[in-house]
Amino acid sequence: MSRYRGPRLKITRRLGALPGFTTKSLNKELSAREAAAKKKKLSQYAIRLQEKQKLRFNYGLTESQLIKYVQIARKSKGATGEILLQLLEMRLDNVIFRLGITPTIASARQLISHGHIIVNGQKVNIPSYQCQIKDIISVSSKKNSRNLIAMFFENSNQNMVPTHLSFQKETLTGQINDMASRQSVNLELNELLIVEYYSRRV
Repeated sequence: MSRYRGPRLKITRRLGALPGFTTKSLNKELSAREAAAKKKKLSQYAIRLQEKQKLRFNYGLTESQLIKYVQIARKSKGATGEILLQLLEMRLDNVIFRLGITPTIASARQLISHGHIIVNGQKVNIPSYQCQIKDIISVSSKKNSRNLIAMFFENSNQNMVPTHLSFQKETLTGQINDMASRQSVNLELNELLIVEYYSRRV
């Protein structure tokens, strides 16, 4: 299944706020039809599916990518749900977004794939690159890279950098100080329901 390319407000109306997915907010009131749909009692399967979709859309993953992350999390020691969130939070595209460099994870993915991001002195163009503690992330010194970042900064709505990261705006350099904690995940969802959703599939 490919990434979603359709209208983003349609997704946020159904699933709620997804900060990594879009900066657009729901200004207009819900229509009578949408309000009735929200009041409708969902089945247990539908609730689990909804939580899974929140995760997939927010981080911009395909279904096959998310399944792979669930498989890795299940093989690791610790709470599967928390490990799954840690793995996604440590993706390079998400780290760029959480540093406040870009307004969405999709725009961070674009920056990375076009070669504007440097990790530990080496250019990395893989958005799914798994960052590690003490990694230094910076922006290429090329003029067009700096201009592009300046444009993204204007549209970014990230006011607070999470505690496991640090960022120097003057030098456009960030560092990963620790693994992401559950409290630092900027997304309202129940990860246990996601693990349950995949329990019979993975």
